[in-house]
Amino acid sequence: MNFKRPYHYLMACLAPILYGHPSEKMVVIGVTGTNGKSTTVEYIGRILEHAGHRVGWTSTASFKVGEREWANDKKMTMLGRFQTQRLLRDMVKARCEYAIVETSSQGIEQFRHVGINYDVAAFTNLTPEHIESHGGFENYKKAKGKLFTHLANGSKKNGREKVAVVNLDDEHAGYFLSFGAAKNYGFGLSSPTSVPPVPFVSIVAANLSLSATGSTFDIQDSAFRLPPIGRFNVYNCLAAISVCRAVGLSWKEIQDGVARLAGVPGRLESIDESQPFSVIVDYAPEPYALTALYEALALIEHGRVIHVLGSTGGGRDVARRRILGELAAERDDVVIVSNEDPYDDDPMEIIRQVADGARAKKTEGENLFLILDRQEAIRRAISMARPGDLVLLTGKGCEPVMAVAHGKKIPWDDRAAARRSLHELGYGAHR
Repeated sequence: MNFKRPYHYLMACLAPILYGHPSEKMVVIGVTGTNGKSTTVEYIGRILEHAGHRVGWTSTASFKVGEREWANDKKMTMLGRFQTQRLLRDMVKARCEYAIVETSSQGIEQFRHVGINYDVAAFTNLTPEHIESHGGFENYKKAKGKLFTHLANGSKKNGREKVAVVNLDDEHAGYFLSFGAAKNYGFGLSSPTSVPPVPFVSIVAANLSLSATGSTFDIQDSAFRLPPIGRFNVYNCLAAISVCRAVGLSWKEIQDGVARLAGVPGRLESIDESQPFSVIVDYAPEPYALTALYEALALIEHGRVIHVLGSTGGGRDVARRRILGELAAERDDVVIVSNEDPYDDDPMEIIRQVADGARAKKTEGENLFLILDRQEAIRRAISMARPGDLVLLTGKGCEPVMAVAHGKKIPWDDRAAARRSLHELGYGAHR
């Protein structure tokens, strides 16, 4: 055990005692990885709910306790030890059978997972992100791996086996299947060319068809239709399907639940105020997520892409700023770089670093604009849109706050900002 931060560890041990060890009274599912965690958490929860189960969850996007659901305004994927245990206790009080916990590498490094007895751990994917805070990619990977060690070493609840669910199409699949869970599930879009050296239940989608109205695929003898679009959502759904099979749902229950899945707030969310062009809000804060988003948008018929983006401060990976600018310059017609979550960093310096990545292909003042005020940036983008164009707002998703200097969080919502601008320009009902 790592005792470099004994305070965090001792608090993690104390928190479940104070709240009556709530994770012992539910089936607890942990979801980790770089991208897709929040969507996977929600997909798992919705499928379980449709099958008649009571569910709670905690994710980057939202919290849920039974019927009550609200946005996560904490700017933390995984809450502190006492807050998480309190939420789990509230789920027990609300008679939840399942708790789904988005489990971040930074939370793991601060032992926030220690007081949680997980039954299932799911791994979505691993891409270079949070590398600076972890001191390198291998450290980042090992932090994720600690969840699977914790899972395998946890005590059984009601005879339930510990299960690992892993993306077989990720190059690190073998690593995450190697921690000794009692049972393993592997999901993907193709049968693995090199089979990991542990037995696993294979859940591989065949006959995949992607379109602007959703995706269809087959698993064994079951046909699935997933309404949210994009290959990345298929992966998120396969992770959820695997988890739901692992906890005992039938194929019919899962099929019905998948068919009813809707878009997750702030993830490929359309803003419709009867304007003659599309406005889409998505989280996509880092290069791999943004690349996957562009692939999904290619399924939608559209004209020009006018993109408002930025990057975060607060010690997050500085190297991704220029890469985000390069990607936007390559894929968008107009790039507008604006404020996102600067924390204590100089917001204009972040904006300039993102814009520097776009300058090889874009010209400032023509198709590249640097606008500090995010509301003004969104208004500019919408005012430039012509019928058939697509206005894309990324980096914030459904986050209800913006993190600025001195630890302050100011109210913010890209979706509300888009609607305000649309109303000001004469679209939709004025509110």
